[in-house]
Amino acid sequence: MILKKITQTKKITTKNKFYQILLKLIQNSKIRKSLDQYINRRIKEIPTEIKQTFPNIKQIWKCKDEEDFLYGYYVGKIEEGVLHYLLKATRASAGGYVDTFEIRGIIKIHKIQLQEAIRIAIN
Repeated sequence: MILKKITQTKKITTKNKFYQILLKLIQNSKIRKSLDQYINRRIKEIPTEIKQTFPNIKQIWKCKDEEDFLYGYYVGKIEEGVLHYLLKATRASAGGYVDTFEIRGIIKIHKIQLQEAIRIAIN
């Protein structure tokens, strides 16, 4: 029982250290600028990607609102790309856990651009 508590505490400490490293990276102005550039590049690719990959979204995914569906899909894809970049930058492993609220906050700054790119593609 004691060993289990020690192991759990060690995992939590490791996760907290990793999260602190991610926060420092995100707050680093050079890395933040690079993340913003990555997000902008991805957003520019979205209209072409949607037209080539998602011709009949409502039929394939059975969703009611294409724009909302694609917005959520691309937030997830961009979040995954940002996380991959940060993991590569730290040469670390997330260990199966990363609090992504900070990353989503950065993506949300680009919300209007992302929604517009999606609208262009589906209209």
